[in-house]
Amino acid sequence: MKTLLTVALATAAMALTAPTFAQDAYPSKPVTIVVPAAAGGPSDTVARLVAEAMTRDLGQQVLIENVGGAGGSLGAGQVAQAEPDGYKLLLYHVAVSTFGALYPDLAYKPGEDFSSVGLVTDVPMTLVGRKDLEPANVGALLTWLKGDGAGATFGTAGVGAVSDLCGRLLTEATGAELTVVPYKGTGPAMTDLVGGQIDLMCDQTTNTANQIKAGEIKPYAVTTAAPIAILPDVPTLASSGLDGFEITAWHAIWAPKGTPEPIRQRLSASLQKALTDPVLIERMAGLGTAPVAADLATPAALDQRFQSEIGRWSKLLSDAGQQ
Repeated sequence: MKTLLTVALATAAMALTAPTFAQDAYPSKPVTIVVPAAAGGPSDTVARLVAEAMTRDLGQQVLIENVGGAGGSLGAGQVAQAEPDGYKLLLYHVAVSTFGALYPDLAYKPGEDFSSVGLVTDVPMTLVGRKDLEPANVGALLTWLKGDGAGATFGTAGVGAVSDLCGRLLTEATGAELTVVPYKGTGPAMTDLVGGQIDLMCDQTTNTANQIKAGEIKPYAVTTAAPIAILPDVPTLASSGLDGFEITAWHAIWAPKGTPEPIRQRLSASLQKALTDPVLIERMAGLGTAPVAADLATPAALDQRFQSEIGRWSKLLSDAGQQ
């Protein structure tokens, strides 16, 4: 009798402590990806493509939540302060590396309070204008900005957004003065550019290629080192007198700091599989970009890129008096 009682007690104890040692199969419910920008913008487009492909792999719905404001730092903060259980993730771009320099009083530290999942894509950018803007080409535009076009209106997704960083680089490289018009995402900014309410934007091909092809906006230059396949006739800024001018909008996925390693690796594996999805590849190609290679859709690769970009943009923003 004593032996039977001992076994029963031991079995009960194991049942009570089992949840401590074993997690439920992940994911067991929908996963939310926070995009800290408006719906319809370039980051939102990338996120929805990735979410669709990851849904097929994870077997749970991957949802998108748009949380704009403060250049993306508000939405990112929601993820940094979320429960580290793999159910709330961040998908955004290079701008995350600027948050520490731009917003020193944030309640979180971008370089420390995220757990990397992997890079997603490296999106080219384009300098574009309203379709009736006077300069006919990029050379004429650069001259115009220093003369009659001084103070031209330049739409961005807010301070620190990649569209804003491109404008800062343009100002630094040319000495031109721009009147920055911030929006809650470049989706709304594009609407105003097409409508002629602002003069210029520098935005990702995911948000400009279709409008360029439709003749709704005027392309001036791409910000990559070489011309891009989707816009082969558009010159680079580097070849237009701005040597070394290069900026791309690399996107990545992060989880909150402290996310268990098995969950992080499951997410990274799912991301890698998603980036080989033929539908995703085809749709990204139509937007002028492509998924990164599998070895870049990893925590280690993102860690390296992220820390390098924090250093790059912290210096630029500090030199511009933004700290």
